[in-house]
Amino acid sequence: MTPAGFLAELRRRDRLLFAVALAHVAALVGFLIALPFDSRTVTGLNPWIKPIKFAASIAIYTATIGWLLPHLRGAQRAKDFIRRGVAIVMPIEMVCIGLQAARGTTSHFNVHSPLDAVVFGLMGLGVAVNTVLLVLLLRLFLTRPGSIARPYLWGIRLGLLLIVVGSLEGALMIVRGAHTVGAADGGPGLPLVDWSTRAGDLRIAHALSLHALQAFPLFGWAVSTRVGGRMGTPLVFFFAVAWTGVAAWLFAQAMSGRPLLT
Repeated sequence: MTPAGFLAELRRRDRLLFAVALAHVAALVGFLIALPFDSRTVTGLNPWIKPIKFAASIAIYTATIGWLLPHLRGAQRAKDFIRRGVAIVMPIEMVCIGLQAARGTTSHFNVHSPLDAVVFGLMGLGVAVNTVLLVLLLRLFLTRPGSIARPYLWGIRLGLLLIVVGSLEGALMIVRGAHTVGAADGGPGLPLVDWSTRAGDLRIAHALSLHALQAFPLFGWAVSTRVGGRMGTPLVFFFAVAWTGVAAWLFAQAMSGRPLLT
């Protein structure tokens, strides 16, 4: 499938979430344009770095949900609930992050003023709502799947399960009030992703867990087209266990205060 054909299919599957994803791509372009014209720093980085990362991630996420929903059989009301919920929650999250970047301050774990506390609280509520939507989507894929290859179906199920676990890890960061373990947030980090190079960083395992929603179904689809369902399903489970094992190791490493690269 060509890129143009993929976009056309994505739009056909879910016009609403396609539009939301497209809006975040447009926001990403806007943030990239603003980046070189802003000399301010927030925790040592240009303030537009975080909105750039989140705009890209949210665009991918909303497009993924829009791609997956039509695979479900029936349950139209539940699917509409998920679709509309994602379409509301994700833009609010992006507006909060963009607003704080424009103000030249942090968006996460920031309760330094009443406005900052409201913004962070709104973001936390959005994450909680989105997690509930993901749990509902997982339930639907366990009970109401359509006619799709079993390796692909199990890739979707396991990807949804791990992203729910990753959301709980996000809750841990909220409780801790930081994503760095063994040092304050900020300081030296890897290019673009800004993962700490001097202490543990919970965002690494979190990112791996979140993007299982793309990796697992893609792997399941690939093996279903090459080796079929009988051999493909065990391969998907092996891939998911290996991926989850790496994420668990990264989480343990971060909690012990060790950086990714030592």
